Amino acid sequence: MSRSNTDVSAEVEAEACPVQEVLDRVAGKWSILVMVAATRGPIRFTELERAIPSVSRRMLTLTLRNLERDGLMTRTVFPTVPPRVEYELTPMARELRTAFLTLTEWAEHHRGAIVDARHAYDERVTAS
Repeated sequence: MSRSNTDVSAEVEAEACPVQEVLDRVAGKWSILVMVAATRGPIRFTELERAIPSVSRRMLTLTLRNLERDGLMTRTVFPTVPPRVEYELTPMARELRTAFLTLTEWAEHHRGAIVDARHAYDERVTAS
């Protein structure tokens, strides 16, 4: 007896949902840039702003809060006047960075083949 498309669909969604949620958060443009900028150790907000000039203050703040909430960044406030705040990757984020590097290597290795496949596909689609 075969399963219905609805059953298979529900199964796929149930399995992918938690993974998709995590990937959506950590693979976002700003999250990746913040994590790359913070790889050398603790970094201050203004240093992050300079390292990622295309990000707005509001988006940087939201990204840092989300990364902290997800356990990927720690925020340390030093009791100085004015207060000094530093952000740092957690061990979990450092592990994620390793996964990003592997994905980057894969993308660089296969970039030419992907471009070739796109051209071939586009030619087939336009020819039909």
